[in-house]
Amino acid sequence: MEKMLNSEKSSSFSKICKRRSKSIPDDLLSFRFDHPDPKQCKENQNPDEFPSLEDGFNHDRILEEVDEFIQKLKLALDEDKCQAPEIPDCIESSLKMVESMIARYDQREASSKFGQNEDEDASFFDAISRLGKIINNLDGFGFPFESATTTNCYNRVGSVHHRALVLLEYEFRALLDNSKRTSLNLNINLDSTSNSKTPKTPKQSFFNSNQELESKAEELEFPCFSPESISTVNQIATAIVFEGFEAECLIAYSDLRLKALDIELSKQGFENLNTEDVQRMSWESLEEEISNWVQIVKHCSTNLFSAERNLCNSIFSQHPSIAQRLFIYLATAVIVRLLNFANAVVLTKRYNSTEKLFKFLDIYEALLDLIPGDIGDDPLANDLLFETSVTQCRVGEAAVSIFSQLENSIKSDNERIPVASGAVHPLTRWTMNYLKLACDYKDILEQVFQKHYQMEESARQRVEEQETKNAMDMFNVEGSPKTSPFSVKLMMVMDLLDANVERKSMLYRDPALRYIFLMNNERYVLQKIKGSKEIYEMLGHTWSRKRTSVVRQHHKNYQRETWSKVLQCINHEGLQVQGKVSKALLKERFKNFNNMFDEILKTQSTWVVSDDQLQSELRVSISAVVIPAYRSFLGRFKSYLDHGRAADKYIKYQPEDIEGLLEQLFDGNTVSMGRRRT
Repeated sequence: MEKMLNSEKSSSFSKICKRRSKSIPDDLLSFRFDHPDPKQCKENQNPDEFPSLEDGFNHDRILEEVDEFIQKLKLALDEDKCQAPEIPDCIESSLKMVESMIARYDQREASSKFGQNEDEDASFFDAISRLGKIINNLDGFGFPFESATTTNCYNRVGSVHHRALVLLEYEFRALLDNSKRTSLNLNINLDSTSNSKTPKTPKQSFFNSNQELESKAEELEFPCFSPESISTVNQIATAIVFEGFEAECLIAYSDLRLKALDIELSKQGFENLNTEDVQRMSWESLEEEISNWVQIVKHCSTNLFSAERNLCNSIFSQHPSIAQRLFIYLATAVIVRLLNFANAVVLTKRYNSTEKLFKFLDIYEALLDLIPGDIGDDPLANDLLFETSVTQCRVGEAAVSIFSQLENSIKSDNERIPVASGAVHPLTRWTMNYLKLACDYKDILEQVFQKHYQMEESARQRVEEQETKNAMDMFNVEGSPKTSPFSVKLMMVMDLLDANVERKSMLYRDPALRYIFLMNNERYVLQKIKGSKEIYEMLGHTWSRKRTSVVRQHHKNYQRETWSKVLQCINHEGLQVQGKVSKALLKERFKNFNNMFDEILKTQSTWVVSDDQLQSELRVSISAVVIPAYRSFLGRFKSYLDHGRAADKYIKYQPEDIEGLLEQLFDGNTVSMGRRRT
């Protein structure tokens, strides 16, 4: 935009120069509108030396005559006359009046020249408008003019007109310069102890009160302008644009507002970090930078941009298209800097590990709301949308790559050492906790994977899409979730984890412990899924019900492997020989039961079932099978054993003893095997 504005600026000055004769003073031909020095009074010259309304000039009459002359110029142009009307004396009088106004304004402190007297300001803006009309109408007669008087008038009006615009532009900059807190017009009594009748010099006001001014200014919300200041700047901007200096006005405004935005970003802690800076940072430092960046982006999208847009609209209220163009330019300057950091993070490949996913998702989410609404469809706005979309896609692809590493880590986990006591495997815990955190970003991940599948066009992707379709078909049943690329990806991860746990269960030689391990892991997965609304919604009730059935099957398999042999020992069948109960067989049965039960307690008391509910279900189911069978066996055959020590030798446990010992299973502790009797 700056390039465009500079070209417009050049063309504007070309037009100005063309309408001057060779007799135009050199100081006007070399006049530059940027950074002007508005002081026009000669050294030691008093502005009161200029004619004023009290010097015999009839102000209203002069203005009427000037308006009449402007109307004559228009009529002469409409009638295609070759020569301009005679220049009346009122023109010189009006010029002296304007010079007097300029001189009085010049003597005032910067950023407080206007806004003190509304009538005076209105008269000055009207005067500038009249001068501009005179110049524009005289341009219509072609330069050079036949009359020397007309040429002199043209040059004289142009000179005063430029001096007035220089004054306006100087005040425009002073009011907009946020680094000068005196531009805020806070109407604060800076020195309550001073004598109000003794005015301070500009130097005293600055040096004695600058710190307090800054403190008061910081209390104002960005962009730190009082309504009075905005109103004054609006009047000045409207006048400058109306006089044909739109490009110069835009350049001045954009320069100062870019500086103000830069200061605001610095206050928020933003730093311009490039790729090299990011690559040199530790992850802990970069993590802090990303968190701060996300907060700054949110501040921009929720506060900064809306405040800047309102300021543009307020100052250029008479020119909505200018306000829109300026806002897009300023927003682009800020957003490009923010995008540079996001791109630098994406290019730093060494941080693309699974645990870094969430910071990338934070960046992606922040980018979603970065672009202000209603930015229009001009080329600059379209470029901004495109660049933001490109950066967002890069961050999204990085997030997809990081998430895909979760699948690779599960596939490549070939650890050959079983987890002690059949507890939940660390991989299961890590994966489910990771997925739970990831699903807190479910909506973001849905978008990320949706765009990823739309962008991917390789042969490998077409194969994956077919696999995805097949996986989706499996879920097109009642109780199933609405499938999406991310939910399918989640299903793939769950299947990989299930296969990995199944492989690891084969590391246990004891089949019973193998089923405890499977139960622990499956139950942990289920509890995590039920505890996460997002995961449960994506996997669906049907999937959870199926996994619950798997846990029940492992439970049955465990009981079969562990307690079926114990129950065989206390089976009533096979104890009779020739119609009588064999004491030898009966004693052998009790002995075998005691040995098996002792061994189970010794072994399985060290096993771990971490889920309290599952642990309780296991103990209850074992008690429901073993205790009634033992009580029945003991009650029927106890009398066949010799009383006294002989009976105690074989009847080691009472049913109550067994019930108490079963309550100590799966605690991960060694059970005291002391003899229990009732």
